[in-house]
Amino acid sequence: MQRLVLATRNAHKVSELRAILADAGLDVELVGADAFPEVPDTKETGVSFAENASLKAHALAQATGLPAIADDSGLCVDVLGGAPGIFSARWAGRHGDDRANLDLLLAQLADIDSEHRAAHFACAAALAMPDGTEHVVEGRLDGTLRHAPEGDGGFGYDPILQPEGETRTCAQLTPQEKNAISHRGRAFRALVPVIREALG
Repeated sequence: MQRLVLATRNAHKVSELRAILADAGLDVELVGADAFPEVPDTKETGVSFAENASLKAHALAQATGLPAIADDSGLCVDVLGGAPGIFSARWAGRHGDDRANLDLLLAQLADIDSEHRAAHFACAAALAMPDGTEHVVEGRLDGTLRHAPEGDGGFGYDPILQPEGETRTCAQLTPQEKNAISHRGRAFRALVPVIREALG
């Protein structure tokens, strides 16, 4: 069985991709970066989601000798010219402080009416092979930003993004509902035929 490694220490992300690969009938063993504790995390120095995903996938493929998958994602707000974008996780200055990021973004958009609050979650997913070849795909989830957070599911900006055609925020959806439409789910599913072809 072919082994694949996903550049994350997030168990939820590993199980999400594992389920997508299983649904597609791919007979592969997927492990997270935790399986290689000696391999350091890669700095995200790219200027786009695709560059960051590619950097992480290549670094892991080189370090492990296995085909490696990585993703990078964030929130892009139209009226902010696509920001916070690649800075989504550290918008308020400290990496991973979801509440501070959310509060700062809502403050910046306080005077913006609902019809001008279009935004989307974007995700780039990369597959890098040990020989240096790579494939990058993208997925997105379009929606509108609420004026206040609602729902306690998900993470990051989920409580303020209301997907197109929905009356609830991403944080009010069940995990299954969210996975079916999420930017990462879409990117990972777009990667399936690429993985199938790359692994022969």
